[in-house]
Order: sequence, then C-alpha cells, then structure tokens
Amino acid sequence: MRYFILYILLLKATINWGQYHFSGEVSPENAGSAIYLSLVEDYRKSSRVYLDQIVKKKVVDSLGHFSFQGDNLTSDNRIYRIHLDGCSSEDSGNHFLGQCNNSKSVLFIANNNDTLVFPTSFEDQSLCSINSTNPNSGLLLEIASLKEQMAFDFMEYPSEANKKLNLKKWFATLQQVGLDSNEPLAELFVYDFLSDKRNETYGYYLKDLAMNPYYDALADRLSATYPNALFTQEYIAEINTDKNLAGFDPSSLRLWDWAILSLMTLSLLVNFYLIANRRQSIRSRRKALFAKLSPQEQKIVECIFQNKSNKEIASELFVSLSTIKTHINNLYKKLDVSSRDEMVELFKK
Repeated sequence: MRYFILYILLLKATINWGQYHFSGEVSPENAGSAIYLSLVEDYRKSSRVYLDQIVKKKVVDSLGHFSFQGDNLTSDNRIYRIHLDGCSSEDSGNHFLGQCNNSKSVLFIANNNDTLVFPTSFEDQSLCSINSTNPNSGLLLEIASLKEQMAFDFMEYPSEANKKLNLKKWFATLQQVGLDSNEPLAELFVYDFLSDKRNETYGYYLKDLAMNPYYDALADRLSATYPNALFTQEYIAEINTDKNLAGFDPSSLRLWDWAILSLMTLSLLVNFYLIANRRQSIRSRRKALFAKLSPQEQKIVECIFQNKSNKEIASELFVSLSTIKTHINNLYKKLDVSSRDEMVELFKK
C-alpha cells in the first residue's frame, strides 16, 4: 500500500499529460529477469505470450521493481499483459519469451492515461493484485477468480446432471458480471472462455447462442464503444458463423444435400490433414534446425527474437561486437536466411 500511495503522489501529473505508468514489484529473486508489456488486440490470443503482441521490454531491478511508461498507447481501453520471464539459464533452449514453469503474467484493462501499481501480496506473490486509476483494470482478475470457482463446482460432483445445472448457472453468472461491469472488453474476455472449442462449455454455448439475445446485445455494445477495433469485427463474424452452426438441422437435408455435405466434409478433413501434416513437418524442421545450432548460437537467436541490437547481445553474452556479427553471419548461412526478420519468421510458432 505504501508503494501505491507514493506512486500516485509522484506520478499523478502524468495522467494529465496523456502518459501511462505501469509499475510494481516482484520477488527480489527475479532481479535481472526480463519483463514484458504486451497489447492483446486479438481476444483469442489472451492465453499465452505472442511475439507480435509485445510493446515494451524491461528488466527487473535489484530490489524487484519494474516500470513501464510512455505515451504511445491508445486513449481507449484495451487488454494488456505484463509477463515476467522467470526462466533460468538452464531453460534457455526450451522456451520462447519466458514461457516456463517459473514465469508469471497478469491480464488487465488500461489506456494511455492510466497509472497502475502491481504490489506483492502478503505471501510475497507477484502480479496477482492491481491498484489503478482505471476502475476497470482489475476486472479480468475478478473474472479469472470466478472461473476458478466454476472449475471447483464442476469437480465437486462430476455427474451429467450436475454439469448441466452448473453450465446454466455459470453462463448466467459470468455474463451478468461482464454486463454489470459496463466494460465490453470484460464481456469479451468471458465470451472467449465460454465459446472456446477446447472447453466443455462449447456445446452449451452453441445452444445458448441460438436462444439468448445477450450475444447480439454484446455486439451492439462493442460497436458503440469500440467501433473501429478489429476485435469488434472478429466477434461479430464469429457469432454469425456460430449461429449458422447452432441452427443447423440435419433432418431437413435431402439425399442430394447429404451427398454434397459428405463431399464437403471429406474435402475439409483431407485439407485439415494436409495442413496439420505440413505444420508438423515445419515444426520438426524448425526444431531440428535449432538443435543443430551451438549453445552460443541458440542464445543469440533468442536475443534476436527479443529484438535486441548487436551491441545489447554482445553485452549480455560478454563477447565483442565483432564476434556477435560473425556469429550472426554464420547463422544466416546455416539457416539460409538473409535478415533478422527472416530468422524470426523461420522459428515463429
């Protein structure tokens, strides 16, 4: 709490200047670790870190403090992520952008005028609470907590009857929480979870979509609040497609329709197989390419993923600038690429 008051007093003026300031503290044992600020424009990419989402990278100082500030964010609310790379040097060949067991991250809502502080909790837990000038910043943490309660309800007694009752209860609960927040981004976060094809909620979602006016009303709220955002158009396209799927009646098909549908289904399956097989081949090739690199070359490739300059890479690896240039030229030859961008694209997932 003391840090929150101090930051608010010192940084209140930045709000009037149209600048954001996101700061906080983590355990001092993370000193020197990389920490990233990402913009999550695509709500379907909120579950992990993506290279193209990163806005800034900082390093945790010796006391465990970090800070992001500037004036380049949007004036409208957006979903952001702060991600702490807690990976050790032993993990360096097995992770991208700090995605290992010791990493921590938090999703929150903010805009270019906000001051946020992420204090450590009473158990020295980091990135699990928010103090903010934006009343909507902590909504995603609240929803995440409700999702955990939902999971507990499902595990308490895993019968089919209990599942149906809990689905009805939690769809209504989560949608109402999002609606009461008056923040369509929070509703979009709920929608992403409930409509995820990987979740047990998906079947109920299709039934709910067919009879619940909530989804069209959310489309109207998104269009009114974020009319030019890509996620608004993505949401509208998704529910329109899913409505067609939810309203599909197999009994209405004639024999000829069944034949066409069967051919289309077979074609889709073949295409999915070919695409999956091609992706697997590409992944295997990338993995084999990365494994052929020396440990030093692997470290340089990871630094390039993090958009570090040659000078920064040389400083981090304690070698000369000319040595780094030589390594990079050798990497270009080994990987058959001609630029950093091509190298990133080669290993991009």
